[in-house]
Amino acid sequence: MVKVLAFKHYDFDDPTAFEQWAEQNGHQLRITDPACGINIAWLADTDLLIICGGPMSAYDDDKYEWLREEKAFIRKAVEQGIKILGICLGAQMLAEILGGKAYRHSVKEIGWHLISRTEDSHPWTSWMPDQFFSFQWHGDTFELPPGARWLARSEACGHQAFAWGDRVVGLQFHLETTPSCIEQMMDKWADEMVDAPYIHSAERIRAGYSRSEESFRMLHTMLDQIAASS
Repeated sequence: MVKVLAFKHYDFDDPTAFEQWAEQNGHQLRITDPACGINIAWLADTDLLIICGGPMSAYDDDKYEWLREEKAFIRKAVEQGIKILGICLGAQMLAEILGGKAYRHSVKEIGWHLISRTEDSHPWTSWMPDQFFSFQWHGDTFELPPGARWLARSEACGHQAFAWGDRVVGLQFHLETTPSCIEQMMDKWADEMVDAPYIHSAERIRAGYSRSEESFRMLHTMLDQIAASS
């Protein structure tokens, strides 16, 4: 049994993909919002830390005091060799913590975008196809931390995935997002859906909902690889 701790950063984020995987495989999953408080003692009971996305930025420490606490927790998890998967905001925080930098990108990337793997690889992602579509919703990006392996890119955003050592992977893209969650994103963050090169229309996004099932399969395969890794 793998003990998983997931940090969720907004109320309507849908953890269905993680819940399904944990239930199907007999793993223990705890989901919590870091803004509600973090207990450093959780580290002793965590095999895998999943850091999910969120509407805030990794560099918003002055706005959100809890963000500093979350980063301190993540740093401790890295030091203790806990397996970590960071997604979007989570990847950006990992990049910063590991010596890189998160910053505002020149473009926003919203919709189903093509991800291309690089020539480098990591055991958690080496099975992935050379190209695949995944959902995106972000305006920030990150520079690779020193010693990281660059794993994936998209046309709009060069850094889509990286690995640091054997136990840390960051993904800019969202394999976990459900159509119902996307609908709420488009409603609550409608002001971001402007006419721009890498921002898809609501109709185009809805036309891609059939890709969610394959995204879930990819995420579950990745989680299986993580769980099996030493």
